[in-house]
Amino acid sequence: MLITKDMPISDTVRKYPATAPIFMQFGMGCLGCAAAHFENIEQGAVVHGIDVDDLMEALNEVAAAAQ
Repeated sequence: MLITKDMPISDTVRKYPATAPIFMQFGMGCLGCAAAHFENIEQGAVVHGIDVDDLMEALNEVAAAAQ
């Protein structure tokens, strides 16, 4: 697994730019907001009512394909 739930959202997008559309598809369109700099993926998913396991699966799929 390349991406973990405890990774900061902004670091994830910086390291794996292809994940940005995935965050957007799941309803996390606030990638540029201040919270994205200190919230980890799990915290952001909970706040937005998103199933974190589904999100993690999609993020890792995209990250692996980009390698």
